[in-house]
Amino acid sequence: MYHGRFKGTHYEAGFKYGSMLRKHGVVIKGSPTFEITEEMKKFAADCTILYEEYYPEVIQEIKGMADGQESSFEILSQILFSMYCFKAENHCTCFAISNHENIILGRNSDFLVSIEKLYMNCIYNLDGVYAFNGNTTAFIQMEDGMNEHGLAVGLTFIYPHVRKPGLNAGMLLRYILEKCKNVEEAITALKKLPVASAQTLTIADKEGNIAVVECNSKKFAVIYPKENENFVATANDFNSEELIEFRTPDFIDDWSSHDRYKTAKEALVANKKEYSLEFAMNLLAGKYGFMCQYDRKKNADTVWSVVYDVKNCKVYRVEGNPSRKMFKEDVRILVP
Repeated sequence: MYHGRFKGTHYEAGFKYGSMLRKHGVVIKGSPTFEITEEMKKFAADCTILYEEYYPEVIQEIKGMADGQESSFEILSQILFSMYCFKAENHCTCFAISNHENIILGRNSDFLVSIEKLYMNCIYNLDGVYAFNGNTTAFIQMEDGMNEHGLAVGLTFIYPHVRKPGLNAGMLLRYILEKCKNVEEAITALKKLPVASAQTLTIADKEGNIAVVECNSKKFAVIYPKENENFVATANDFNSEELIEFRTPDFIDDWSSHDRYKTAKEALVANKKEYSLEFAMNLLAGKYGFMCQYDRKKNADTVWSVVYDVKNCKVYRVEGNPSRKMFKEDVRILVP
């Protein structure tokens, strides 16, 4: 996993990252996981108009990265804005716990072994937005993180039955980290933003509020803990009645999403008196059932695992599969 630390303006952050990659001989000319089609190019151009309206800061960061790469904004935006919207290729599990002793968000990021050395952890402390510590399989967009106010968010990707120009999963998550202080603000923001892709966003804040937002370009639902339960959980499918028609088709290889969701939910129901950081880590490590026990020979694995101790604003991460490696606390200061 690369580690980056960025400050200043969004443009400066993008320029720094683009320049750093170019100095190491890396110039991004396309996506390593999908071919950019003419349809994607048109879609990205339409999305750009909405990003300029709703999230202009990220447009500046992409322009900065393009300048640092001595490349073009169009190439980078076509990669970033098409992500999550056309192919089913991200496979993750997320849960959140909130009781009197603990507020925890846990997430496994399951993806391709072939590009695992390119994945990145970032600390952003940019002008005019909230600082955050986040992780990504790509660049600029984020897949999980926690900001300076103790708001933690993690995404899971859902098969894209429908799409329309707007912000995709990783950009929605980053928007929340940069602009929201709590679960209520995050949900309010998501309801106002144009949504491009299909996803869940698991959210937890320091006040102990937890929720899963399920959304695509047509529908929106919020799942809160059931009565007498202190958790929410999700994998790579929708579970709300509102989005049931957009569930992942049976012919799609979702990397055992149903099994991962079942493991998480059953462990959370059966072990409510055992909730702790250790419990969250063990659940992600597969000690309660199938969660991360992939066959790496098939180019699939849990490529990082993270536990956000929201109550105490601490981050614990495994850079690799948690069944084989230990969680380590990220002791870097978020805001200097």
